[in-house]
Amino acid sequence: MEKGMISVDRWSEESQAYFLTHLHSDHTKGLSSKWRRGPLFCSPITATLFPPKFPDFDLSLIRVLEAGTSRSLTLVSPSSGSEIAFDVTVIDADHCPGAVMFLFEGEFGRLLYTGDFRWEGTRERALVGRSVLVEALKGGTIDFLYMDNTYCNPSYSFPPKEVVANQVVKIISAYPDHDVVIAINTLGKEDLLIHISKALNIKIWVWPERLQTMHLLGFHGIFTTNTSLTRVRAVPMYSFSINTLEELNKISPTIGIMPSGLPWVVKSLDQNDNSVGSSLKVFQGQKKETATDQDHVNRNQKYEDMSPYTKFHRYIYSVPYSDHSCFSELQEFYKLVKPINVRGIVSSSSCYIDPLYYLGNLSDSNELIEGTNMKFPKLKVDESGESPQGKSVCCNLSIGARFRRKCSKKISSLSVRSGRVTSMRRSKRGVSIAEIASGV
Repeated sequence: MEKGMISVDRWSEESQAYFLTHLHSDHTKGLSSKWRRGPLFCSPITATLFPPKFPDFDLSLIRVLEAGTSRSLTLVSPSSGSEIAFDVTVIDADHCPGAVMFLFEGEFGRLLYTGDFRWEGTRERALVGRSVLVEALKGGTIDFLYMDNTYCNPSYSFPPKEVVANQVVKIISAYPDHDVVIAINTLGKEDLLIHISKALNIKIWVWPERLQTMHLLGFHGIFTTNTSLTRVRAVPMYSFSINTLEELNKISPTIGIMPSGLPWVVKSLDQNDNSVGSSLKVFQGQKKETATDQDHVNRNQKYEDMSPYTKFHRYIYSVPYSDHSCFSELQEFYKLVKPINVRGIVSSSSCYIDPLYYLGNLSDSNELIEGTNMKFPKLKVDESGESPQGKSVCCNLSIGARFRRKCSKKISSLSVRSGRVTSMRRSKRGVSIAEIASGV
């Protein structure tokens, strides 16, 4: 497919059709209320959340695509003027509300762009998404995969989100006389907050803009902006810090909870204070088991007994509640789609992990590109992450520059903004310890 026809999560280039995986800021960089470049394809939930995020946006440009469906589209070749037909299948990514993957199929082959995703083995939405993808592939493979590689490192192994949510409830229950602040982004972690609300029969405070989002998502009666109605508050990620918790504790006893797949490392100010951890380890789960190995309840109980949370400051708990797939989940996904070529969508000179570094041995194809120097388009580093935590902007694909398969299928003109690090640097550093604005 020629350059200038399709762009996914990239808004600055001229294309005939644009696709948005979800509304996190690192995937909407360059998109604004004044943007008018062409039709924008997204999920129904993303379309619903669009007006508050982009006031005065021309909503006539939005084209809604339901997850689990396919649509045939026809564009015009910029070079020949001839029509080029292809199909796009929309797949639930189970990342944040409205997040989807896009599978493009045509004479150019198959291209899958995951955006950000979390596919747990037993989670219903992940199972549905997997079923849709398997049906679309019909036993075939992916010619080119753009994959969420946020945690593409064996160091990252998370328990199921349900288990971590139960641990959060236990933490809150252990402090009945404390206020509780939970760090979240502008979209995502809704399941966690709803779980807490139902388990403890309480409302959850959120800031006004977040309350509007909750109402648009159909959550009524659970969230409030009245601080007198609850002791549990979900606060913006940028306002969550050790200094903030220390100041809050001068007013009333308060604990903070950071739900994230990332490890949080701090140096103890008082070496004799055992409540402060000088080093955090990523939760190491047991060997992955399939649903047939044992029932879901027993599987979760194993994780429950392992206490997947850490107190790294006397006021703050870190829990591995992530909206990105951990390494074992990425392994299963990789084996499912059997990509001929792959590129990670998280791009930063300091945190980029080439998926082939850890996953390349899972492929039985001799055509799989080895290393980072093989016929990939020119890479650019984008260090302009919007998160105050220092997250580097990820993803941005525009279908462009040529690569080939021996079976003679071609996809031309692929460009992705990405970064390189040496193999040694990857093995030593993995993902940099920085907050992921796209919903960790």
